[in-house]
Amino acid sequence: MIRVLLNVSSPALRAGLSALLSSDRTIRVVNDSLDEENEADVIIMSASPVSRVHNELDDSPSAAILLLGDDQFNIQEMRRLARVWGVLPTDSSAEELTVAIRALSQGLIVGTPTLLFEAEGEPLERGPMTERESEVLGLLAKGLANKQIAVALGISEHTVKFHVSSIYSKLNVTNRTEAVREGLRGGWIAL
Repeated sequence: MIRVLLNVSSPALRAGLSALLSSDRTIRVVNDSLDEENEADVIIMSASPVSRVHNELDDSPSAAILLLGDDQFNIQEMRRLARVWGVLPTDSSAEELTVAIRALSQGLIVGTPTLLFEAEGEPLERGPMTERESEVLGLLAKGLANKQIAVALGISEHTVKFHVSSIYSKLNVTNRTEAVREGLRGGWIAL
């Protein structure tokens, strides 16, 4: 059972979210008074500046955060949170919300690319990876084999193997699954 705390200011939004989530038997909405029995796994919050998010989350240090908002978020600030987080637009469907909650409870970062990543004209913070390695990691996340990645990027299969090896080293992982997981957790790729 995934326990979800609704930390939103609007009573109408709280009632709507509660109704949407009540249709899923694996999710239980918990009340505002958290105790050891009602500790939240995921906290859904209205979008607010990251500094305010830090202040509001002292009660549940291990819960993942799902922010609902329509403005682009500062990913560098979000990465500073010592927990898993996600960002969805306020008009997300019930299915999108439940999938996001499940992913967050498994330790993944979730969100729509338009809210997570800067516009194409601005450089994207890629962490320890080069732009090409990020492209390869994104294709790994889609389940493509080395040969398919080579065709998609117009490079040799040997070069793909080199990039995959470099990704493993930079992310300190030993296989594709771990690389994709770390890429998602770090916010360098989105599914």
